[in-house]
Amino acid sequence: MKTLKHKFVEYIPDYLEDDIIYISIKYKTVVHKCACGCGNQVITPITPTDWMLIFNGKTISLSPSIGNWNFECKSHYLIINNQIIYANSWTTKMINDNRKKDLKKKKNYFSFLKK
Repeated sequence: MKTLKHKFVEYIPDYLEDDIIYISIKYKTVVHKCACGCGNQVITPITPTDWMLIFNGKTISLSPSIGNWNFECKSHYLIINNQIIYANSWTTKMINDNRKKDLKKKKNYFSFLKK
């Protein structure tokens, strides 16, 4: 199982080190290199409709899983207690269904805020 180290930073650095997950609380953003090793930069915004960051004082976890559907690798994994846990691949239908679900969740959330 692959382990990441976490670094709390104000700004995400221009160069990302391997196996480091960068967390900017100020900008509500978590960034790391793709767990598959392809080198792509994975950005996970911390918002009520995107990802949730959990810091237990020693390790970090992100929820939900990370699906890099726009990357050639299409990697899918979870980050739990600084550990990469690889998840099952998704079909194109599963990806599209999840994108629709995410869009609906965002619409509902932001329409609720307008009331």
